[in-house]
Amino acid sequence: MPTRNLFLYTLTVFIWGSTWLGIKFQLGHVDPLVSVVYRFCLATALLFAWCGLRGLKMRFTLRDHLFIALQGACLFGVNYWLVYLAEVHLTSGIVAVVFSTIVFWNILNGRIFLSAPIRGNVVAGAVLGIMGIGLVFWPELSEFSLDDAGFKGFLLSVTATLMASLGNILSARNQRHGLPVVQTNAYGMAYGVLSLLAAAMVAGKHFGFDPSPTYILSLVYLALFGSVVAFGCYLTLVGRIGADRAAYASLLFPIVALAISTLFEDYRWSLPAVTGVAVILAGNALSLAKLDLPALRMRLFRKTCRPLKAK
Repeated sequence: MPTRNLFLYTLTVFIWGSTWLGIKFQLGHVDPLVSVVYRFCLATALLFAWCGLRGLKMRFTLRDHLFIALQGACLFGVNYWLVYLAEVHLTSGIVAVVFSTIVFWNILNGRIFLSAPIRGNVVAGAVLGIMGIGLVFWPELSEFSLDDAGFKGFLLSVTATLMASLGNILSARNQRHGLPVVQTNAYGMAYGVLSLLAAAMVAGKHFGFDPSPTYILSLVYLALFGSVVAFGCYLTLVGRIGADRAAYASLLFPIVALAISTLFEDYRWSLPAVTGVAVILAGNALSLAKLDLPALRMRLFRKTCRPLKAK
C-alpha cells in the first residue's frame, strides 16, 4: 500500500478506535441521539468554516446535491440512528460484530452499483476478519439470543450496516464524478444532521445539554477528529483503494478500542480475544495485499508446463 494510503488508513483506525472512549463521556445527562445531533452540527460547522477559509468550490448542480444528500442521509444520518436503536436491545460488542459485515456489503454493493471487481484476497481477508471479530467478542456472542428484543436489535444492526455501506458506495460514486471529498462531506453532514434532527423530534427526545468540561471536550473531539478528520480520511481511501478494501478498517476499530480499554478501564484479554486479534491482522494483511492473480496464475502455469531438460 502506498505511504499516503497507509497513513490515511492508520489514522482512520486509530481515531475511530479511540472514539469509543469519547462516546463514553457523552453518556449520562444528554440523550445519545441528541448528542449525535450536536456532534454532526459542530462537525458541519467546522467543515463549512474550513471550506470558506480555503476558498473551496461550494456550488454544485441539483443532481450533485441529490447524490450528496443520499450519501449524507445514509452515512451520517440513518446509519447512526439505527445503531443507537440497536444498542437499546444489544450490547455494543454484538453490534460491532454485525457492523463488521460491512466488508461483505461493500463488496456486493460495489459490484452491483459500481461494477467493481470482486477480489478473491479481499473476500478471503474479510472472512478471516469477521471470524476474528467473532472470537474477540465471543462472550457477548455466546450469550446472544434471538428472542424478540435480540432479533429486533439484530435487524436494526443489519439495516444500519447496509445504510453505512450504501453511503460508502455513494461516496465512491460521487468521487468518480469529480465531487471533492471535503465539500461533499460538509454538505453530506448537513443533510445527515437534518435526518437525525427529524428522527430525534419524532422520537420526542429532549434537547438538553451538559456544560461539564468532560462532555464538551469529548464532543469537540468526536466532531473534529471522529467526524471531520476520520471521515475525510476514510472516504478518501474509499475513492483511492475501493470501498471493499477500505471497509476492512472497521474490523480494526474494536482492537484499538479494547487496547484503550485495557489502559483506562482494566479490560482483561482472554485467549479467544488474543487469537481473534491475530486472525483479524492476518486477514487485514491479505485483504490489503495487491495481488495480480492473473499474472500469478500465468507464472505458475509457465513453471508447471516448462519442458524438462534432457539429461
